[in-house]
Amino acid sequence: MQLRVGDIAPDFSLPDQNGNNHKLSDYKKHWVLIYFYPKDNTPGCTKEACAIRDNYAGFKELNAKVLGISTDSVESHSKFSEKQKLPFILLSDIDKKVVNLYGVFGKKKFMGREFKGTKRTSFLLKPGGIIAKIYENVKPVLHAQEVINDIDNLIK
Repeated sequence: MQLRVGDIAPDFSLPDQNGNNHKLSDYKKHWVLIYFYPKDNTPGCTKEACAIRDNYAGFKELNAKVLGISTDSVESHSKFSEKQKLPFILLSDIDKKVVNLYGVFGKKKFMGREFKGTKRTSFLLKPGGIIAKIYENVKPVLHAQEVINDIDNLIK
């Protein structure tokens, strides 16, 4: 299923870095950034998470929630979140249900090698759970500020 701007984001329930379950539908009153990333503690993913952390005040100011999702375990997320002092939720999708539901798991190329993995893709949802923007081929360092600017512009 190919998700598009204007679609209602598919609901899901996943455990966070502390083992607590979160349902997407619990956040319908907020702007939500769902950002899918390949792997905890890798250079690009660490840069992206830290950029979101460093810009987190901007998300809070806009009453926006951040949900990071990868196929890593709850334990891996816990260590990553603690090490990088992340103030937002990381969700564990070890069964790959949500990455497949959102169409972000598939063939990737890295250093001439082809393999299956999570594509660095984000979905910005406006209140009500409607997809306002889809970000593909995300630039890890710039992404957080880009999303904050987009929310700010969409609110106006």
